[in-house]
Amino acid sequence: MASHRKSRPAGTRVAGIRTPALATAALTSVALLSQTANASPSADDGKPSLEEVEKKVDDLYRQAESATENYNAAKEKTAKQRKRVDTLLDNVAQRTQKLNEAREELGSFAAAQYRTGATTADTATFLLADSPQDYFDQAQLMSRLTSRQKDAVDDYVTEQAATMKQRREATESLETLTDSQDDLKTAKATVQEKLTDARVLLSQLTAQEKARLAEIEKQKQEEAARKAAELAKQQAAAAAAAAATESTTSSSGSSSSSSSSTSSTKAEKALAFARAQIGKPYVWGATGPDSYDCSGLTQAAWKAAGVTLPRTTYDQVNAGTTVSLADAQPGDLVFFYDDVSHVGIYIGNGMMIHAPKPGAYVREESIYYDGESGIHSVVRPA
Repeated sequence: MASHRKSRPAGTRVAGIRTPALATAALTSVALLSQTANASPSADDGKPSLEEVEKKVDDLYRQAESATENYNAAKEKTAKQRKRVDTLLDNVAQRTQKLNEAREELGSFAAAQYRTGATTADTATFLLADSPQDYFDQAQLMSRLTSRQKDAVDDYVTEQAATMKQRREATESLETLTDSQDDLKTAKATVQEKLTDARVLLSQLTAQEKARLAEIEKQKQEEAARKAAELAKQQAAAAAAAAATESTTSSSGSSSSSSSSTSSTKAEKALAFARAQIGKPYVWGATGPDSYDCSGLTQAAWKAAGVTLPRTTYDQVNAGTTVSLADAQPGDLVFFYDDVSHVGIYIGNGMMIHAPKPGAYVREESIYYDGESGIHSVVRPA
């Protein structure tokens, strides 16, 4: 690495001592070696800089979380498809049983026809009858047998068509189930790949680089806390203005007030549950009770409040009313990134509870933990 410092001329003083040219050159070499040893990895030596490593690791964790939501969606789809396949196979079994019964009934009629030798009364039957009454009775019997036989044939044809239809549906559902299982395996492999890549990058850092990375993270958290404090002031001012406006409204808003109170109670229950999970590990694909991923935590929290949320962030973002960040209230869901791959539950004052990423634990953190641009939207479930 070239030095940007001008070379000292021979005879320059160092620490008050006049040195010859050779000694000056030796001191310059030591200084350069010291600078090289303390420098972060850079493109000059073919290694990424510390900032590039940090960005790459963050990107890998985000990709892993996005893949986790794909895994969650595939897992849910697979479970539903498996249930449908099981139901269809049960129906096919029942239909097959009915089809066999209809076939047996047809067989009994065929045997009866063979024994009687005919299906309708004819002149020979009349001649063999002992009396007109016998003929009448035999004719009525054969008529009833013919009618029942026709019904049996109709039942058999109907059951056969229904059975064939459900067999086709079961086959198609089995194929869909196979596709869902393949998607599940792909998503799982993608998550594991991204997490492995992130761990490899981090393992290559020196102790000094890891310490510097921790310092950078600390600075980011301090900036996130500052932004959260700003939002808290804005929301407090907005709440005071809203309270003043509400005091001047008429009693016609009582129904709305009651509804708001109910929503607030549900939000409090969701938050109480989320707080109780603080300290539990993030595990991708987990929905509790011992570990969670981000959407698993928000789903479980609102379930404790009696509200059913979908499994993935992609669906949760549409499961409520979108509100502005300035209007965010405790219990609201805060979504992150353009691909809506992360979510936390707002607790007020610019803070949230969330399951951050692999290797971390459920915790309280500023909603600006990854910068203001990372916030996608705010949704109120209740």
